[in-house]
Formats: sequence, structure tokens, C-alpha cells
Amino acid sequence: MDLLLHFLDILLHLDRHLTTLVTDYGPWVYGILFLIIFCETGLVVTPFLPGDSLLFVAGMLAGAGLLDPAWLMLLLILAAILGDSLNYSIGRWAGPAVFRKEEGRFLKKKHLEHTQRFYEKHGGKTIIIARFVPIVRTFAPFVAGIGNMIYRRFLAYNVAGAILWVVSLVTAGYFLGDLPVIKDNLTAVIFGIIFISLLPGLIEYWRHRRAGG
Repeated sequence: MDLLLHFLDILLHLDRHLTTLVTDYGPWVYGILFLIIFCETGLVVTPFLPGDSLLFVAGMLAGAGLLDPAWLMLLLILAAILGDSLNYSIGRWAGPAVFRKEEGRFLKKKHLEHTQRFYEKHGGKTIIIARFVPIVRTFAPFVAGIGNMIYRRFLAYNVAGAILWVVSLVTAGYFLGDLPVIKDNLTAVIFGIIFISLLPGLIEYWRHRRAGG
């Protein structure tokens, strides 16, 4: 319970924690952010790591002059591309065996099946769309690997999605983060980002349940 509360505190007070990281680690904070985004997109067992909200708050800190926006976006785009590529490779190598297994402790089969339905509906564009949908974002490249999607095609969607995702959210944080209404209600804003990010998945789940799937 204490670990969960600590994680929620980090998630809802990213501005405070990231500011502390910048103060304590200086330029090394770029490596920390790189690692978080790489793991969130590249490892199917870490879909719980912050993604959208982290990019927004990092953009806020860049707007405040604590981080260099160009370096920030470049490194996080690279992290997102490499993460998806790793996930794709893991899917090609281990994916079929995972689907034959029962529910695992860290890897939920229902998340894979949900992503597979999402993938069947949207096709290759799933790699781009999924960048903005938590959990699906982590599992989409894994499912693409399982389906043996041609890597060159996957890479094109991967790069396009990474650029759109990182640039849009970091830029939003950069330009909107200094507004009083955002600064004074940042916890509510983070909740809003999380809710909006989850909304497509919730709608898809509701439709699936209503259809009796």
C-alpha cells in the first residue's frame, strides 16, 4: 500500500519530483527521462509508468528554463522509437508463446487481447494512434511483432507516432504550463490528461461489453 501511495504521489506531483531531479542530477535528468519513456514504450511489463503526463510536465519545465526543449524532444523521440522497436522485436521472438500462456503476474493477457482488437480495427495506424492511449501504447508494438508486420512499415509508423506524441505534448506543456490556471490546478490537469488518454480505451471497452464480447 505504501508503495502504491508513493507511486500515486509521484504521478500526481510530477512537477515537484522532476524539479527535484533537475536540482539533484542536473543534465543527468535527460537520461532519467529517456529511460522512463524507453521502458514505458519498450517493456510490456511497465505500462504503468507515466507517459503523457510526464511529457507535458517536462515541457512545463522546459518552458520555465530548467530543461532545453530541443534536446528534450530529440532524446524523448529517440527513446520512444527505440522503445517501440524493442517491443516489436520481443513480440516477434516471444509473443506467440505469451498468447498460449494463462494470466501472468506482470503481463495481463486481457491487455494483449484488447490491443489485438484495437489493432484489427485500425490496422497499421494503430502504432500512431496508440501513442496517445496508455496501456495500448505499450502493447501495440508487441502485437505488431507477433503479427509479423513488415519492419520497414512498422518503423515508418513508429517514427511518425513518436514525433507526433512527444512534440505535441512537450510543446503543449512548454506553452501552456506557465498559465496561472494550469499552474494553480496542475493536479487536476494531470488527472485530466490521464482521463483523456484513457477515454478511447474505455469507450472501446464499453462498446465491446455492450456487444456481448
